[in-house]
Amino acid sequence: MAFLFCAWRRRHLSMYNIIEEFLQTNNDLMPVRYSYFDIRKMTMGFKDKLGAGGYGSVYKGKLRSGRFVAIKMLEKSKANGQDFINEVSTIGRIHHVNVVQLVGFCAQGSKHALVYDFMPNGSLDKYLFSQEGTNSLDCKKMCEISCEVACGIEYLHRGCNMQILHFDIKPHNILLDENFIPKVSDFGLARLSPLGNSIVSLTAARGTMGYIAPELFYKNIGAVSNKADVYSFGMLLMEMASRRKNLNAGADHTSQIYFPSWIYDQLKEGNNVEMGDATEDESKIRKKMITVALWCIQMNPNDRPTMSRVKEMLEGDVESLQMPPKPFVCP
Repeated sequence: MAFLFCAWRRRHLSMYNIIEEFLQTNNDLMPVRYSYFDIRKMTMGFKDKLGAGGYGSVYKGKLRSGRFVAIKMLEKSKANGQDFINEVSTIGRIHHVNVVQLVGFCAQGSKHALVYDFMPNGSLDKYLFSQEGTNSLDCKKMCEISCEVACGIEYLHRGCNMQILHFDIKPHNILLDENFIPKVSDFGLARLSPLGNSIVSLTAARGTMGYIAPELFYKNIGAVSNKADVYSFGMLLMEMASRRKNLNAGADHTSQIYFPSWIYDQLKEGNNVEMGDATEDESKIRKKMITVALWCIQMNPNDRPTMSRVKEMLEGDVESLQMPPKPFVCP
């Protein structure tokens, strides 16, 4: 037991040293460094819990200025604190209307916290898959949100002094502010790379099942690049257009289990897939979103558009879009 305790202590001290060394060598970062006492005070003793995940828990807090914040406590920091370092090193240095802002952080011994702007409308997933029928986002608004998410991802890829690859684009990681302006969040799996470097090297697949690009699993498909984010965005866009999960084992017909494949066949045959009592304009918007999504989820990374091209297609008319080849991906 003593040996195990010493090994555990050495491992955790090593993680604290790695994080502290990173913070000391990157002390020009914008976010404020808070003490654990400050974090407890902001959250009133962790009174208002907003949610939880594999990383830990998120609490609502309030700064002395009166500004509301969301505080993520990293209770299960991974890979020597690499998830914490990823968050601070990426969004700690950038500011964009469609990327969540990191206000500050806490790194005090085993206590690691990230302080973000509070997003009162929560994450996008509750508007896509809500069972209560309280969805307040119409098709036009959903398309606007998709364009703004594309802007945020394009900025990560091309607008910073370093290219930021997110690797975990999904509905849960798109937050909505009081005006339903989307913010890309959760950079725990992100990777920084030079702007001119289109290919990155990964030792293992990263992301969430159902949104991970195939080249992260199958090396013979192509190299890993920012096109992996394009694929994940395509899967997200498909769910935004259809208001359903892409993979549904309980579908009425077996042909609809993998929605992208089924909807491709419908569009290719010229069938209009209506959704509820949608108007003609809403049907056109939905078809445009699905067509763009199908381009994004092409098997070969080279066949996928860039995020800037994705944005152009979403802002244009559906009549100007060509149908892509069928994406041959077996989830």
